[in-house]
Amino acid sequence: MSTQGGVESSHPQVRATAIPAREKVKFYQVGSYAVGNRLAEEQMRSVQSDPNRYNSLTSGHRACQGCGEALGARYALDTAMRATDRDMVAVNATGCLEVFSTPYPETSWTIPWLHSLFGNAAAVASGAAAAFRAKGKKTRVVAQGGDGGTVDIGFGPLSGMFERNDDVLYICYDNQAYMNTGVQRSGATPPKARTATTQPVGDEPGNEWGKGKDLPRIAMAHEIPYVATATVADLRDLEYKVNRAMQFHGARYIHVLVPCPLGWGSASSITVKLARLAVQTGIFPVYEAEYGEVTSVMKLRRPTPVEEYLKLQRRFAHLFKGGGDEEAIRRIQAGADRNIRRYNLVDDEDYDLATEHFVEFEEARYGFRKPIEEEEEQASESGATEQTASAPATSEYSASSQTVADGADNVKAGEGAGMSDGQGN
Repeated sequence: MSTQGGVESSHPQVRATAIPAREKVKFYQVGSYAVGNRLAEEQMRSVQSDPNRYNSLTSGHRACQGCGEALGARYALDTAMRATDRDMVAVNATGCLEVFSTPYPETSWTIPWLHSLFGNAAAVASGAAAAFRAKGKKTRVVAQGGDGGTVDIGFGPLSGMFERNDDVLYICYDNQAYMNTGVQRSGATPPKARTATTQPVGDEPGNEWGKGKDLPRIAMAHEIPYVATATVADLRDLEYKVNRAMQFHGARYIHVLVPCPLGWGSASSITVKLARLAVQTGIFPVYEAEYGEVTSVMKLRRPTPVEEYLKLQRRFAHLFKGGGDEEAIRRIQAGADRNIRRYNLVDDEDYDLATEHFVEFEEARYGFRKPIEEEEEQASESGATEQTASAPATSEYSASSQTVADGADNVKAGEGAGMSDGQGN
């Protein structure tokens, strides 16, 4: 429990993500989780430090300098290849990743790799998984796409994959727009961002408020075995979550934030810095969920004002010109504060965010919301609270009784599926 403005409020109590390699290795470079791998025990080293790793996405591709998606795909698929003992097939949606890696007749992929259409990667992956099962093979399937091919065009097949609980890991590399076709707005584009279709002009410049989809939460609503978010700023975390996902059978989803220097208007040298700031401001919460229930979060080490993240990107430059748009920045901060409250990213004893930020965000998103104090008073009078002391701490994300009952069997079925990475055990 914490007290804000004289009002007690409860936040979901979830543990910090426990990454074995991070728990046992001393990281000397503050804020980066980097370490000289030669100083660590072999089983604690990252997949990327192994000179004999399976280099899934090799040299020769045509990604832009500083491309976060190229980093994310290499990190994720190298880890998946190790976790499956190299018995894996990747299915790719149309988008930047597909275009820059496979200009016909060339390819930078060194793994079995399929491409069909922009919106059907999940459907093709489901078919591949079914074919392997029919043939009695244990080959695993990983599907991947950008936010356009995942959040928008491919949303229907993806939801179907979730609903059927097909044995596929789907990874979304989110650069928050249709970058390959000219930086058009997608369902993952943040409010006020400049794109080719949300110009920074007029009374309300940039992307409109109240639009878009929070796909990790939508995936959680399907109560599939595993959902996680990650960024290219934390290699250990991303490798851990991909390896963890491969220990399950059934539908799994990982949403990875991959900054795009071209579309975001940022320096190619600060891709990792931007991803880290997105996490530290609360704009991009990093967490794990199993069967619809949040199980761990990445606690914020240094909560940072959103301006530190926004001012490094030209897509938000209009917010700082001519005296600045303080109202827009305050509303973006309110959204970040709401994420911090929702996922308990800051421990109660350190929680000092202004309650009115949360109210402002609710008004911006939905048009109206009663002040928190009034809501809690009414709830108290009716004998109901947002989260009672006897309720589970993560009751907002409670899975159905059937999926909870099946959870242990599903995890057990996934154990031993390939040679698991030591840092995920």
